[in-house]
Amino acid sequence: MLEKQFRLREHGTTVRTEIAAGLTTFMTMAYILAVNPNVLSAAGMDRTAVLLATCIASFLGTLCMSLLANLPFALSAGMGLNAYLTYTVVLGNGVSWQTALLAVFVEGIIFIILSLTRVREAIFNSIPVTLKHAVSVGIGLFICFIGLQNAGLAVDSSTLVKLVDFRENFSGGGIQALLAVIGVLLTAVLYIKKVPGSILIGILGTWILGILCQFAGIYVPDPAAGCYSLLPTFEMTDFSRLGETFGKCFEFDISGIGIFNFIVIMSSFLFVDLFDTIGTLIGVSARAKMLDKDGKLPAIRPALLADAIATTAGAVLGTSTVSTFVESSAGVAAGGRTGLTSLTTAVLFLVSMFLAPIFTAIPAFATAPALIIVGFLMFTTVAELKFTEDNYAEVIPAYLCIIAMPLFYSVSEGISLGVISYTVLNVCTGKAKKVNPIMYILCALFVMKYIFL
Repeated sequence: MLEKQFRLREHGTTVRTEIAAGLTTFMTMAYILAVNPNVLSAAGMDRTAVLLATCIASFLGTLCMSLLANLPFALSAGMGLNAYLTYTVVLGNGVSWQTALLAVFVEGIIFIILSLTRVREAIFNSIPVTLKHAVSVGIGLFICFIGLQNAGLAVDSSTLVKLVDFRENFSGGGIQALLAVIGVLLTAVLYIKKVPGSILIGILGTWILGILCQFAGIYVPDPAAGCYSLLPTFEMTDFSRLGETFGKCFEFDISGIGIFNFIVIMSSFLFVDLFDTIGTLIGVSARAKMLDKDGKLPAIRPALLADAIATTAGAVLGTSTVSTFVESSAGVAAGGRTGLTSLTTAVLFLVSMFLAPIFTAIPAFATAPALIIVGFLMFTTVAELKFTEDNYAEVIPAYLCIIAMPLFYSVSEGISLGVISYTVLNVCTGKAKKVNPIMYILCALFVMKYIFL
């Protein structure tokens, strides 16, 4: 049955190899079960509910990727869009998280339609390879910056941002920042040594060091200052907590923002999700070397459909946009070649629901090293860019795309500037014919976005 469903012999793999690869993928991306509740809880959402929603949405999305596309990619809450929902839409624009989830649900439905009509596939294939690599690098820097903030290492200053003063409030923010630095070094060493699950081990190791510091009196819990006890509660998962977010996207009140502003928010999610999803899928495919010579991904259509279905289901469950994870390349490196790898990962996500009390107790400074190292892994794609004079019309847009994401705190802004500058520079340097016609349409849409949105 497995051979018929996944065509293992055709892909030169075995059941044992695929299951081992699926376990590897899960271990490298299980940190999202600790990170996502931390990020979305800042928007006012219940941590346990977010974790349960993340587990179920990850299971559904990865299962769809397995059965529909037969690809060894795993899906979970995207690390760009959870930050966008929390820090830009909710905290930045004052929109309720229920309304934000409704926007995710609506654009998810739209994406299902676009996926079925090949629109997203056409957009994916129209973007030049240099910009595809730039998106991966830019998202890496953006995620790293979020990690530095969550660790308490990057703080506000008169120069917009600076390194934290470790001596100030050492028993609170100072020790957390120091532990995060130790966590980054620990995770990096484990990754260099090719230890399976190095990122997850780094999170747990940093957390355990924090607990030891709490026992020693070096770390002092102070809820008023945002420093909570690091000790986990060993109890059964309260599955009823899922009700705190399940279906809440339909319990919204847009009277405070108006229908026009809601459309603006939904449109913003549409732009961000469209290119964040494509960007992440590009990053995974590029890193796993699964793009063909033309920069296209075979089975892109069912892969995008799986992503769209997962996004819609995730919004109903109570989590931000679900997308393909770059850590899926770890499973590919371990020999995963078919959907049996992703099926294994999907099952493990479902089982993880029973460990909810442990994952939700992990502090932000312990998950920050994971964000920083994942950022590095995505940044390595920069080596694919050729910085030669005869290629400046290609790499300058890539450069603008990369730096815009962390500096403007937005993945979509980076893609917007990349697409606009690529089109303009190639037209102005006499290379208009090399620009895909869809790129002209995207350029016009992005310009209109800045004018009207």
